[in-house]
Amino acid sequence: MGRIFAIATLFLIAGPAQAWQAGLEDGLCTLDHSGAEAEVRLTYDPSLPEYTIAIRLAAPWPEAGIFAMRFEGPRPNTISTARHVLSSDGRTLSVSDRGFGNVLDGLEFNAMALAASGERAVPIDLEGAAPEVAAFRACITAPTA
Repeated sequence: MGRIFAIATLFLIAGPAQAWQAGLEDGLCTLDHSGAEAEVRLTYDPSLPEYTIAIRLAAPWPEAGIFAMRFEGPRPNTISTARHVLSSDGRTLSVSDRGFGNVLDGLEFNAMALAASGERAVPIDLEGAAPEVAAFRACITAPTA
């Protein structure tokens, strides 16, 4: 029995955390997800006010003029922008804007997102995202002290 527990614990520790998690960090509302192919982090900075989404991969994103996200599920939508930036190592693609309603709706009300830039398309599983997106929305509307 002890050996089975140890093996099960090892799988839980060694496997990637794929849950969505809303939080508050240094005055920023956050929404994080670590999936099989990408790490996703949304932030809202009330001092600007501005939202940012950052999608980090194991290998660099290709240079491309357009970044798009396609949401698949009950409320499908595709959004795109030419205002994305890549980190110095090319592994993190970020987009910032004052409005993120379409992004939040896509994450909350769908089953899958596909983030695409150039020839690279990365699936993002949205299972479990809805309650955490709702918590993120509550954070951004909470009065600040």
